[in-house]
Amino acid sequence: MPRTIWSGAISFGLVTVPIHVQSATENHSIQFHQYHLEDMGRIRTRKVCEVEDREVSNAEIGKGYELTKTQVIPISDQELRDLPLPTAKAIEIEAFVPLDSVDPIRIAEGYYLAPDGQVAAKPYKLLRQALERSSKVAVAKYAWSGRERLGLLRVRDDVIVLHAMRWPDEIRDPAELLPPPVEVSNDEIEGALALMETMARDDLEGEDFKDTYTEAMAKIIESKRQDKPLPQAPEPEQPGQVLDLMAALTESVAKAKASRGEDADVHEMPKPKKKTAAKKTAAKQPTKKTAAKKTSARRPRSA
Repeated sequence: MPRTIWSGAISFGLVTVPIHVQSATENHSIQFHQYHLEDMGRIRTRKVCEVEDREVSNAEIGKGYELTKTQVIPISDQELRDLPLPTAKAIEIEAFVPLDSVDPIRIAEGYYLAPDGQVAAKPYKLLRQALERSSKVAVAKYAWSGRERLGLLRVRDDVIVLHAMRWPDEIRDPAELLPPPVEVSNDEIEGALALMETMARDDLEGEDFKDTYTEAMAKIIESKRQDKPLPQAPEPEQPGQVLDLMAALTESVAKAKASRGEDADVHEMPKPKKKTAAKKTAAKQPTKKTAAKKTSARRPRSA
């Protein structure tokens, strides 16, 4: 069972829900240590006091704010816990908003909120069901690790989840990254939509969403352990320069369909060369073209 990161309460108007906070995610990546290559001795980081020039223990270490180069204001963990903020003891719900009104770039790591004992069971369920029925999420404030944060509360599999959120002024303006003005035709947009349709799916499960990097790293470690040749890396495809977007989209749709075992013929792609086809048809049927001209010539007279 994951350890409790923080204990407190959710404050919802006059309703209080005692909770434990636990991490909602796990890190399965392979971890490395640093070693001295000459003798494979472990390299460790030591905490040294610059004034006394000696290593100090964690019990001797505290936090401080550097006011000037010569003046540091010490701040104890107890002072951080006793901050004069309501959010220091509780997750204070400020508002309820539609989820699609929150820019995903502001949403960070997630935590499960577990009810703290029998006394919390009913208000916890009340808030959970109210969130589900409203189809909204709660925006809250809370204070952890020496700073006040913004959070988003939602329901996942009957559990209330808290997502850390970034403050509005923490999001950089992307305007300077915009490309120079270009024109995109409707046919190209329809082609991109056709490609998106071939890549659409209902879930994010399966082989396509597996951590192949960690698997490859595990194979390298096992090969080195057994003194076997390292597995050969596949030759990556070199992306070519895109000169014709429609041709690239058409080929991409065909490849996507073939990879899924579908008919690779592309029927739904737009036909951007309609004008050329019309000219060829007209060349093959000169009689109809002449007739069309004669008909168009008569119309002003009949009017």
